[in-house]
Amino acid sequence: MTLDQLRIFVAVAEHGHMTKAAERLGISQSAASAAIRALESQHGVRLFNRVGRNIELAQTGHRFLPEAKAVLDRAAAARGVLEDVSQTVAGSLSIAASQTIASYWLPRRLAAFHEAYPAVKLSVTIGNTRQVETNVLDGRADFGLVEGRTESDILRRATVDEDRPMLVVARAHPEIPMTRAGNLDIRALRWIIREGGSGTREALEDFALSQGVPPAELQIFLVLPSNEAVRQAVEAGAGATIISELVVARSLAEGSLRAVPVDLPKRDFAMITHRDRQASLAQMALKAHLGGKADAPASVE
Repeated sequence: MTLDQLRIFVAVAEHGHMTKAAERLGISQSAASAAIRALESQHGVRLFNRVGRNIELAQTGHRFLPEAKAVLDRAAAARGVLEDVSQTVAGSLSIAASQTIASYWLPRRLAAFHEAYPAVKLSVTIGNTRQVETNVLDGRADFGLVEGRTESDILRRATVDEDRPMLVVARAHPEIPMTRAGNLDIRALRWIIREGGSGTREALEDFALSQGVPPAELQIFLVLPSNEAVRQAVEAGAGATIISELVVARSLAEGSLRAVPVDLPKRDFAMITHRDRQASLAQMALKAHLGGKADAPASVE
């Protein structure tokens, strides 16, 4: 068996779908299928059961999966040793990033990194904070970049930048009423929010709690899966949201949105890594390039 066959097997096992696994690995579906057939044929076993258009691990596949992952981890560690010995910054890096970071903060920085280290191949997957944390824990990503809180104590967290959340409404939105205590009456607003597990939603929930309002008492009008969808819904007058300044800067400048003056704390953009996995030269170079500092357990804010 080859390392490529193992990588394909693990990807198919994790996705439960041959085409999705092939897309993640950047190969054709037929190449992925051929690698699985060859692995099964070479050893006279069945690793997957075909169920309709999907596939699922057979009993042998379940037993084989942790061993395959262990071999790939050891191969990555061996590659890291050789890189360290040769002092060559090369190899591949997988990055999982939350939507705000991936869409607005990361692209220019990765382009500059590629100019400095052209031998490093970069791949990025996008999810919310909780999904990014899971990818780093499972070893599917070397790095995670998040703006929300993380929970696992086997991750390390390093601040790479700051972000400013803003409360925004459409230009023609009525003035927001005030409470008797002189605060914005956030219960009177219709809210457009991101899905659970996102740092953007977390910022709204934290703000509500700071105002003495349980998040469950907010009028949630729409729950949307992306920052762009939230921004467009707010521009259309559907309600209010709290969102990163990076997402709405152009809309504010053009006048389709207006910011509501409110004291919202800044939040960190943070890099998360697995504390038990040895960093390669390429990983250390990317961390330095992105400005990672002040390593701490990821569960500590």
